[in-house]
Amino acid sequence: MGDEQPRLYTELAGWWQLVSPTEDYADEAAFFKQLFQAGGARDLLELGCGGGNVAWFLKEDFDLTLTDISGAMLAESEKQNPGLEHIEGDMRTLRLGRKFDGVLVHDAIMYMTSEEDLRAALLTAYEHCKPGGTAVIVPDYVAETFRPSTAHEGVDRGERSVRYMEWTWDADPTDTEVNYEFILALREGDELRTVLDRQIVGVFPRATWLGLLIDVGFDPDVVEDPSGDGERTEVFVCHKSPGT
Repeated sequence: MGDEQPRLYTELAGWWQLVSPTEDYADEAAFFKQLFQAGGARDLLELGCGGGNVAWFLKEDFDLTLTDISGAMLAESEKQNPGLEHIEGDMRTLRLGRKFDGVLVHDAIMYMTSEEDLRAALLTAYEHCKPGGTAVIVPDYVAETFRPSTAHEGVDRGERSVRYMEWTWDADPTDTEVNYEFILALREGDELRTVLDRQIVGVFPRATWLGLLIDVGFDPDVVEDPSGDGERTEVFVCHKSPGT
């Protein structure tokens, strides 16, 4: 992952709720809740919380600390999650000096495009997980489940509207990167503009994920995800030994 952040998470962050409304996250948040409650978690750290959509559902049941590399997205999260602790930081290098019952890394993990970056992010999750704790790692896909796709969505709210196309494809199947393109039409009152946000995300074989998770110290399981609506089929549920 390079230092330049996608436009969707910087200059367009104020449009986030129209591009990705909180209500769309209800089912997966309920699934994550079950996974963490099964491990007895009470406090959670989310790495890469984005606009705080998952946190909105989890905050009733857990004490949450939210982190993201984008200050603009943290500001959006703070609007709907006031009172929660928000910390700006890179999941590859963040060290808070404390540990949590559970660590959630949602789809922001997809912005790790090299094995080095991916391992660094997974190590951050491990370092912040209490002995006996649980980490839930949620990539959109692994190499075995990736399929090129095109989707289009639209939301209207008052004077603002969004229509966008999301186009996922792979320019080079031999590397660990996938093209993730957004073409957005943004209307505010009578003004209409279009924005192209070209993103790159990572794609790794399932064995690579499991190998890196074991390497940093976790005992990982591949768990079927019933909440992904066919787009995401599995998540990694990782346990940290009580003796570590």
